[in-house]
Amino acid sequence: MTNEPVRTVKPEEEELKKKQAELCELESKLADRELFLTNLRSELSAFERKYVRIVGQRYAELDDIEARIAEHFARTHPQDRRAHDFATEARSQAEASKSNVEDSLALKSSDSVPPRSQTLKNLYREVAKRIHPDLATDREDRLRRQHLMAEANRAFEEGDEARLRKILEEYESSPEAVKGEGAAADLVRVIRKIAQANRRLSEIAKEVGQLQESELFELKEKVEQAATEGRDLLQEMALELDSRIAASRDRLNSLSRN
Repeated sequence: MTNEPVRTVKPEEEELKKKQAELCELESKLADRELFLTNLRSELSAFERKYVRIVGQRYAELDDIEARIAEHFARTHPQDRRAHDFATEARSQAEASKSNVEDSLALKSSDSVPPRSQTLKNLYREVAKRIHPDLATDREDRLRRQHLMAEANRAFEEGDEARLRKILEEYESSPEAVKGEGAAADLVRVIRKIAQANRRLSEIAKEVGQLQESELFELKEKVEQAATEGRDLLQEMALELDSRIAASRDRLNSLSRN
């Protein structure tokens, strides 16, 4: 009977196990935050389109009428430089409002965020966990990850579970997913991935903070709060604008008759 020598675990191997566990936790957290950020962007985009359709178009109409009133006054007071400047500014504002509305309504997405199954969310989370570009170890791997992550974002937006599965399978079976050999080399890779994951988490936190501090987010929160009270805040704003539009139109018609 022979006694096989007990293999001594090297310090780098012990450290590698610790770092791998740390990375696994970070990857899970990163996937969750990426999902949160993607949902937040989508919800704000959908709300913005709804706002533009219900309220923004009315502001654009009001700006156009006010510009026509200013232009009428400038025509009837040809020597008034201030009147001409004001008319020019009013028309510029009206054109900007019209352009913003047209750009927003030209988007093909609907006003509401399509319902997303838990399976879809789990798939997206797993894709983000495995192929996020900030977890790449070299430039070539990063480019591939960026391409696949962009596809994954589109698939998530469209609710395409099959495409998300295919993206994940494509990456898992790719040569880029094969890890190198040696504890020391693996330890370096893991340490770099941890740094990249932490950096991306900081970036996400910053963007989420900016979005949640935006006027659009604040308005969305007010609309949602009003809804819990049985009120439609956007429709209330629309009705108030309809009243202002009617008053401005009456004024324009009155000026046109004189």
